[in-house]
This record gives sequence, C-alpha cells and structure tokens, in this order.
Amino acid sequence: MNFEDIQESLKGLLDQAIKYAPTFILALVVLFGGLWFIKKIETLINKTMIRSGLNEDIRPFLTSMIGAILKVLLIFSVAGMVGIETTSFVAVLAAAGFAIGMALQGSLGNFAAGVMILVFKPYKTGDWIDVHDKMGKVSEIQMFNTIMTTLDNKTVIIPNGSAIGDIVTNLSTNGYIRVDLNVYMPYEEEFDKVKPIIVEALRTIPEVLEDPLPDVGIEQFDSHSIILAVRPYCLPDDYGKVHLESLRKVKQALGANGIKVAYSEGVELGKIGK
Repeated sequence: MNFEDIQESLKGLLDQAIKYAPTFILALVVLFGGLWFIKKIETLINKTMIRSGLNEDIRPFLTSMIGAILKVLLIFSVAGMVGIETTSFVAVLAAAGFAIGMALQGSLGNFAAGVMILVFKPYKTGDWIDVHDKMGKVSEIQMFNTIMTTLDNKTVIIPNGSAIGDIVTNLSTNGYIRVDLNVYMPYEEEFDKVKPIIVEALRTIPEVLEDPLPDVGIEQFDSHSIILAVRPYCLPDDYGKVHLESLRKVKQALGANGIKVAYSEGVELGKIGK
C-alpha cells in the first residue's frame, strides 16, 4: 500500500467520522442526560411514595427496580440512535442475560427472597432482629440485601436469601424485649432479702417497663455462689442503655445495703432475651 492509498483510507475514515459524529455526540448526550433524568425520576418517585404513606420497606425496593427498568429502556434507545439493530441487540442481551443469570444464581435468589420479605414481612424496617448470630436494627431492605445496624453501631449487610433461609428472631414483634442479666450472690446472703433490693433498683431506671415487671429468680447454684437471673423488660431501642444501667444500678443498690457481689470467672454478664 502506497502513501496515496493510505491518504485515501484516512480521508474515508475522516469522512465517516464527520458523517456520524453528530449522531454519536447526540447519543452520548441522550445517555448521560437520560441517566441524570432517571436519577431525578427516582428521587421524585421516592418523595411521592413518602407523601402517599407507602410502607418504608417497599420504597427503596420499588425505586431501585423502576430505576433499573428505565436504564434498560434508555440503553435500548441509545443503541437504536447509533444504528444498532434492536432485535439483534435484544438477542445478544438475552444470551448475555442467560449467562449472567447462571453466574449470579445467588443474587437472583436474594432478589426473590427480598420480594418474599416484603410480601410476608418476617421483619420490616425499624425492627430489631437476630439472624446469623447478628443482632441489630433493620435500617433498609434492599433488592438483594438487608441492612441493619448493631448495638455497637456497626453496619451489617445480610443477603436476603440467607435471612429467609435461616432462623430469624424478630425482637420487635411483641413491642418489648427482655434483657437477661446474671448477678452472683454469696451463699451467706438471703435471696428473699436480695430480690426486692434488685427489683427496686431496676424500677429506678426510666427505660425499664412497669408492665411486665422486672423479675428476679435463682437460676442455678454455682460452686462458689448462687447465680441470680435478673430480667428487666424494655423497648428494643432502649436495650443497650437498660443493659448497662441495670448492671450499674444493681451493683450500687447491693453495695448501699451492705451486700457483697460474688464473682464467677468466665461467665457472660448479660445477653438479650429472645
């Protein structure tokens, strides 16, 4: 190929670029403008759903689904603008979708599980749940995952399929939860003397419920002490505060009444009642 042939080829490419440049530029404008517009539509739809009082569990799910559908339609429109045959494009997308679907069976299962969560409502946004040994407050139910915040302010992301396929304890269903604590009483102390002191100490905590009343009982006899089960009740959102305040108030009350607290190494101090 000589220099004149190269010049002719470059000229032809330049002519084609000039010919199709406006179409490609317009397609890019439509693409990025469309993505911006879809984002605005998602925001508007979300605000409309909030004003209409739609359940807050469904809002993020529907918004993300509508956004995904609009983006697919936008891609089809842009493909048609640049001259891609849409029927062929659909066939390619179908084949790609099948391959991706096979590779992402877990994600599709999580999507289906998300729909089941929204329909059957084993839990909803704002509920405290215990799943996979993780306890926290549900902040959002997404298409594929459930997002929750733990008591120590960590964000935990649980695949919806795992949440549906495992045992989920909903701690908010009854409106209140029980805080399970243990106090170690020496054998020389009388339980009938210690119990009212502990109960009264728990009742001084504003977040501890009066109905049901806090309960105190003998859980078991240890080698060096009697293990007392201390059971105050509170709202799920108050669990962390009640847990800490109960231990402080009980220790304070027992000390004020001259009652020693025994110590048992390696035993958990408190846990949530399920």
